[in-house]
Amino acid sequence: MSDQADNRAPYAQIAAHFTELIASGELRPGTLLPSIKNLSQQWGVSTATAEKALRKLRNDGLVRGIHGIGTEVLDQPAPMSSGSQRQDRERRTGTSWGDGERSDSHDASVVSAPAEVAQALGLAPGSSVLRRRRVYRDRHGIVAHSTSWIPARYANLVPELAKSKRLTGGTSLELIAQATGRPITHRIDTASARLLTSEDAGLLELDTAKPPAEPVVVMTAKFVDSEGNVVEYGVDLGSPGRTWRTESEVTK
Repeated sequence: MSDQADNRAPYAQIAAHFTELIASGELRPGTLLPSIKNLSQQWGVSTATAEKALRKLRNDGLVRGIHGIGTEVLDQPAPMSSGSQRQDRERRTGTSWGDGERSDSHDASVVSAPAEVAQALGLAPGSSVLRRRRVYRDRHGIVAHSTSWIPARYANLVPELAKSKRLTGGTSLELIAQATGRPITHRIDTASARLLTSEDAGLLELDTAKPPAEPVVVMTAKFVDSEGNVVEYGVDLGSPGRTWRTESEVTK
């Protein structure tokens, strides 16, 4: 049970606790969760609150109810998150990783901007841009391949951006905002789907000769500072079978 201060409703706190245990692998598929009565006692909440927490876990596809037995953990890959969601998570928790996630294969280099990237960043085609790439994984495998495209001039302000390693001291956007004194004020998100190309398959460590014939989620996020400069264009390519999910409170 987490001791971290949390302003969420009690049922959401309980659900988040078990979501983390499931995502990290601490609760394996087939494991039974505590009963509603036991949950209410352990967390000091009503049985209605405990039941609502279990219902949220069921709605999220993490568990299933088995009549006469209990609530069983399912073996299902977690959904991917977008660059914007990772920025939000970084602000809330201090890490951009989702529950049970890690990142590796960090790579940074200065390259010529592809047409789509140049247009997104407001640059001339072929302009020099900084490309930062990494792979997000969980216990099921690759969640997504993520690429950040950044105008090359920011590499001079923040030399760490051009190093092939995980950033320390903040995200790329936070480091750029600190160096320029211009905060990020808005972002533009898109979500689409496409069939895997051979290039996509290579990024996701799949067979490039015969990519899976199934659609994958592609998320993009364009971040703009207080003077209207496009600071970063991010592209997240989901692994086959991964979905994209958002969640928000509905208030009256």
